[in-house]
Amino acid sequence: MTLYTSAPLGARIVDDGAQFSIWAPAATNVRLVLVTDRPTPSELDLHRQDDGVWTRFVPGVRPGQLYGFRADGPWAPEQGLRFNPHKFLLDPYARAIIGGVDFRGDIRGHRRDAPHIMDTNDSLGSVPLGMVVADTPPPPPVARRRPMSESVIYEMHLRGFTKLHPQVPDHLRGSYLGIADPAVVDYLLDLGVTAVELLPVHHFVSEPFIALKGLRNYWGYNTLGFFAPHAMYKAHGMAGDQVTHFKQMVGALHEAGIEVILDVVYNHTAEAGELGPTLSLRGIDNRGYYRLQQDPRRYADYTGCGNTLHVVQPQVLRLITDSLRYWVTEMGVDGFRFDLAAALARSMHDVDMLSPFLAVIAQDPVLRRVKLIAEPWDVGSGGYQVGAFPPLWTEWNDRYRDAVRDFWRGRLPDVRDLGYRLSGSSDLYAWGGRRPYASVNFITAHDGFTLRDLVSYQHKHNEANGEGNRDGTDDNRAWNCGAEGETDDPEVTALRRRQLRNLLTTLLLSTGVPMLVAGDEMGRTQGGNNNAYCQDNETGWLDWSLLDEPSWRGLYELAARLIALRRSHPVLRRRAFFSGRPQGRGGLRDLAWFTADGREMTESDWYAPATGLGMYLSGRDIPGRDERGGPVTGDSFLAVLHAHHEPLAFTLPGPPWAQEYELLVDTTREDQTAPPGTRHPAGTELTLPARSLLLFRALVGTESEPSRPGRQPAR
Repeated sequence: MTLYTSAPLGARIVDDGAQFSIWAPAATNVRLVLVTDRPTPSELDLHRQDDGVWTRFVPGVRPGQLYGFRADGPWAPEQGLRFNPHKFLLDPYARAIIGGVDFRGDIRGHRRDAPHIMDTNDSLGSVPLGMVVADTPPPPPVARRRPMSESVIYEMHLRGFTKLHPQVPDHLRGSYLGIADPAVVDYLLDLGVTAVELLPVHHFVSEPFIALKGLRNYWGYNTLGFFAPHAMYKAHGMAGDQVTHFKQMVGALHEAGIEVILDVVYNHTAEAGELGPTLSLRGIDNRGYYRLQQDPRRYADYTGCGNTLHVVQPQVLRLITDSLRYWVTEMGVDGFRFDLAAALARSMHDVDMLSPFLAVIAQDPVLRRVKLIAEPWDVGSGGYQVGAFPPLWTEWNDRYRDAVRDFWRGRLPDVRDLGYRLSGSSDLYAWGGRRPYASVNFITAHDGFTLRDLVSYQHKHNEANGEGNRDGTDDNRAWNCGAEGETDDPEVTALRRRQLRNLLTTLLLSTGVPMLVAGDEMGRTQGGNNNAYCQDNETGWLDWSLLDEPSWRGLYELAARLIALRRSHPVLRRRAFFSGRPQGRGGLRDLAWFTADGREMTESDWYAPATGLGMYLSGRDIPGRDERGGPVTGDSFLAVLHAHHEPLAFTLPGPPWAQEYELLVDTTREDQTAPPGTRHPAGTELTLPARSLLLFRALVGTESEPSRPGRQPAR
């Protein structure tokens, strides 16, 4: 009869001791290593179950116990087997991790001078340790989990966000508890975002080539432990307190109604390629955890990081889904953004939207209910999969990013692509029941220029990374407005601020889910570094003093006002795609496009040069029901986008679209603390300043009072 252990994997406190379990089916022996203050750690043999799990109950073990494993078995890299009993191995299920990697130590399973020969030096003391953690209650859930259509996502580096925050106590800056500080929570509430998307907080380590340059991995896309909060973000207290501090942060955000989304990296690990260190999975079951090439000594690399987890393998799939469920049920998070998600969707080799990973997520009663965001590509062949993920998923839409950047820098040949991007990208997502909120719209992300740098630099300036400025993309689609980098030229600086307002307004008015990068709303700069992954310093940290400058404060005020506008008007966060057909009682199309002379666009107009474009969004008879079950209706809006370097005469569309238009946003204005409030009769010919965006509320019926049209400036 086949026997299976009922014990969960990892280390769990049970009665008066702890149960330790690890999956290592190809190993010939596995030993538990209990690390104490004594010179020699205790090593205990585990017992193998028929399912490949090795387990043992150890009485007297309490929370705080440091531990790891050693696994014995064949050293046969030519067969994909890399067992080495001399290497201390971190538990993949460790809930807290202590210590770092000493890259000068004996951390490789092979000899440095001979990769095919086993290294017999002990690695204990040069690699991280697992810690036994007691179960504690999860944080309270957010009172109302928002539909994706109502979400405004704020991508944030947890450490960098508070490292320079003047109102956060010094000892809390850069930590989980720093994010929980009332000053931070109040800022997020005032801005109006609904969810923070945290750059990786799974425990990660630096890469050797970074550490040898005196730098360290700052972003965190080099995961070592999928269950452990990154230890460096603990504010104070005892080792292991990072677990409770993380829960306190989630609880504080949830109390404010803000959801927590984690950026997770399950596509690869910190063990890198065949010459990388042996820290955990490689020494436990290299062939079971990693994708190998036809030559099993080599790793299949769809990530650009040296290895790729073999998600088709049931135990790897279990590791990932166990981790995801743990972060939802025990740590309280509300969703995940999956780094290089196409690598997780590969079956044998090709990306497969019926892959085991996507199938398991779709049927899992816990995971299918949280927010799932894909970075829908990897670096392998066929890895670009924007628009291809199944209905439960939303996706980072880089085609939105590229079209909006190109339009405002004057490099979009016509407005066909822009029209799709502004209205929800139906060409990408209107299949299989997907909705506009499948598109996570972004103009900037952690990877690349900040919004301010996008209008201040034509080229990357990554010299501080120590790679001769060769790292980072060269395809920035940026325009420096006439000068490279910071300048005192008032015309250039004024144009840059206007371009920032144009980009920010476009993002927050577009159909789909907007994602802001922390600090873009206040003019954060990285000095032209578009790959600040190793800049754990002022380059990567948010400079809060920017809010003391009126120009940057005005940008923040505009962002907050636009988010509030979006929250108040259903037409700006539609749950269904526009049809372009007449709707309901009024018979107006739900979406209409206008040329500069105030007439509706025809087919040929979509191929004309991209200059002035009017987008009319009808708030009448929106598909769906409100919270009380009634029809969804509200205001209608006209957005006019003008990216040319010369002024443009634009005629406001006449009845039946509106009798009058109230100006709500004018990006040519420096002061954005309040809407202009100016009213213009329908049919008025306005002079649009160069590179400007105007948003009008369309007034009909009793909202509008009769007045005669005439030629007026936009302000």
